[in-house]
Amino acid sequence: MKEKIFICILLFNAFFYSAFSQQPKIAGECKIKGKLIDSATSQHIDYATIVAFAANDSLAGGIITDDKGQFTIDDLAPGTYHLKIEFIGYNPINKTGIVVTDKKPVINVGNIKLVGNSKSLKEVAVTGSKKFMENHLDKLVYNVEKDITSQGGVATDILKKVPMVSVDIDGNLELLGDQNVRVFINGKPSAMFDNNLTEALAAIPASQIKSIEVITNPGAQYDAQGTGGIINIILKDNKQKGVNGNVTLSGGSRYQNGSANVHIKNGNLDVNASVSGNLQLDTKTLTSYNRSADSAGLTQNGYNTVHRDGYGAHTGFDWAVTKNDFISGGVSYNDFGNTNFGTINQDQITIYPNPVDTNTIRNSNNYYRYRGEDWNLSYKKKFGREGQEIGIYYQGSTGTSDVTYQQDQYYEPGNSEFTGARGGNSITDNENYLTVDYTRPFSDNAQLNVGVKGTFSDLSSNTDHYLLMLPSDVYTPDLSQQDNFNFRRSIYAAYASFTCKAFKLFDVKLGVRDEYTVTAFPADTIAIPAYNFITPSATIARKLKNDQTIKISYTRRIQRPGFYQYNPFVNATDPANLTTGYPGITPEKNHAVELSYYKFSESGSSLLVTLFYRYSGSDWQSHSYYYDSVAVGTTVYRNVTVASTINAATENQGGLSINGTWAVTKNLEIRCNGSVFDKYIVPIGGGTIVNSTNYRANLNVTYRFTKDLTAEFFSNYNSPRYEAQGKYPSFASYSFAVRQQVLNKKGSIAFTTTDPFNKYTTQSTYISAGNFSSVSTRQYPYQIFGLSFSYKFGKIEFKENKKENENENVPENNSGGENK
Repeated sequence: MKEKIFICILLFNAFFYSAFSQQPKIAGECKIKGKLIDSATSQHIDYATIVAFAANDSLAGGIITDDKGQFTIDDLAPGTYHLKIEFIGYNPINKTGIVVTDKKPVINVGNIKLVGNSKSLKEVAVTGSKKFMENHLDKLVYNVEKDITSQGGVATDILKKVPMVSVDIDGNLELLGDQNVRVFINGKPSAMFDNNLTEALAAIPASQIKSIEVITNPGAQYDAQGTGGIINIILKDNKQKGVNGNVTLSGGSRYQNGSANVHIKNGNLDVNASVSGNLQLDTKTLTSYNRSADSAGLTQNGYNTVHRDGYGAHTGFDWAVTKNDFISGGVSYNDFGNTNFGTINQDQITIYPNPVDTNTIRNSNNYYRYRGEDWNLSYKKKFGREGQEIGIYYQGSTGTSDVTYQQDQYYEPGNSEFTGARGGNSITDNENYLTVDYTRPFSDNAQLNVGVKGTFSDLSSNTDHYLLMLPSDVYTPDLSQQDNFNFRRSIYAAYASFTCKAFKLFDVKLGVRDEYTVTAFPADTIAIPAYNFITPSATIARKLKNDQTIKISYTRRIQRPGFYQYNPFVNATDPANLTTGYPGITPEKNHAVELSYYKFSESGSSLLVTLFYRYSGSDWQSHSYYYDSVAVGTTVYRNVTVASTINAATENQGGLSINGTWAVTKNLEIRCNGSVFDKYIVPIGGGTIVNSTNYRANLNVTYRFTKDLTAEFFSNYNSPRYEAQGKYPSFASYSFAVRQQVLNKKGSIAFTTTDPFNKYTTQSTYISAGNFSSVSTRQYPYQIFGLSFSYKFGKIEFKENKKENENENVPENNSGGENK
């Protein structure tokens, strides 16, 4: 393992050497920081340009304000500086006489107010160039806006490109090799992700996504749930004044997507709304399954066809009631699902007690639908001290999912029906969250954040099962396989986080979170004792010269069992392979440590290298066992496997992740993401130790032919994944895209294709579980051709405020104008 990591480091260092061979001149350890706000509303102004000049008018540095309007220009030598600040729709401003010294190396200029200019602008195209990857103290941000190959796809397609994230062909996520990933949307959880994460991600058009945040070691302000970490999907918005938005339409051989966003900002009120819809055309997958056991063998061959569709709508607002009081809220609705039908030819050979060869055909139809609403309302109060505030946040989420199925089995030859079943499952999930959060800065370099949070979940499930009675062809209820299962959970949390500058060298963030969990099942069907979980977290970062950062972090996380893990109900949708929950499952807990190095070059190149290690003493694994017969109520299933998730092993996982961008020329850019990690799984109670090396890598090449024409190539590879009882398939794909901007860059037309020369992608899963072995193979049609069109519109209006203009020290020669 050490040799493999060493080789990877050498290769990537050689690859990126030319990107950083010309280093900028070392300036110093001083810095200037501050915040831009609107003079009329006191709201922050994000993505504005700030340039610092030395006393001799030489360029000393520059930056764009972040999404909170804050900026820090570092690597400055002691001396006197002036700032030039510009943003579209505001009067430019110069702030002079800023002196930094060795004794006072950090100067906070505080809030800088920008005044909207007096002109009424017609439609304006606001353009800028943000980094693809931004490295923050506690998270990594991947900006989607320049991505081309994912333009006509869904959220899953974008996640394949995000550093440290891997996605298999079914849309299952891993974050640094861990599948227990918590997914948020705009920083908030949703019942749709808890119900069916892969379907929910397939229902979000890529055109709706602004950026994706990756938080591998979350701090104390985040819930402890999710041993893999957090992925936060940020949807598109626009904080410019006036009315603006965009429309995107995509069509092709697989996906048909559409989305529209509109944003209205007038004075102290922002209102936004969006609507989206998507359709995945029928996708036919060829399947085969072979299982070998001591007493019987089973062979299945067939096909499965899936059709997906969904739509969503959202509206929200931000209201600056006063310069210190803010109210925001929003409502979302999501509706998505799939239909699934197929035929399986089955050959079952029973060896004991007498050899029997049975050939059958099974036809099946399945239907899944989710409908849910999310809503939120928050109030934030700012105090006199910069950065001191208190917030009260409420969020609710409710969703209902419905599953229906029918299957009929026939003997061959003759196709005489001998068994049939149908049924349904309806799940209602209600979730409520209430948070009170307080932030108190003590100086420019020290801040305390404390809070409390209550999480309340109430889930109910109702399952019906009917058996076909022959020869009457009447379906009658099978009461032994009906299930009503209710599940309630309350989590009470308190947290504290302290951020400071230690010894003028290190940025430090320390935190602790305490969560007390109460789980209840009506009628005491399952007894789960209440338990307490303490989550410490720590991050220490050292900023070096020339935009370099070294960071080390630690956290402890938990993965609590949910409805599907606890529920002992036996799912017999596939009569040859049953699944069930295990009431005795306990939470999975892990420790995670990371060491990372980040480098950014003024040319646009960047490099992030992360060493990571994770340990879990109660790792969840899918556990299967073969039975000659299993009685479920009055029905006996013969020659079947039963699978459930249990605490099966301890797991050590360590490895290396390397992510970089190389701006070869102003027109050619190469992005690489790669990781290699070692998994060491020791079964609890004895068994075969599994030790495997896993690889993940992707390559993205973008070339700009003209200012309006850009092409992109993307390739992706995931190595096989090894678990306690099996080997799961590798996955590789590649994509091409071309985008032409039109209508003065307000519109764009893009052509995309994935795996254009491969009709099918083959996936094989191998299971070895002691008393049986199996191999399952799918031929999945992953080939895609698509065409998309996107159009941006906007009208930004500014009204002169004479009173504020008189109070602001704006140079007379600043007339305002466009800043692109």
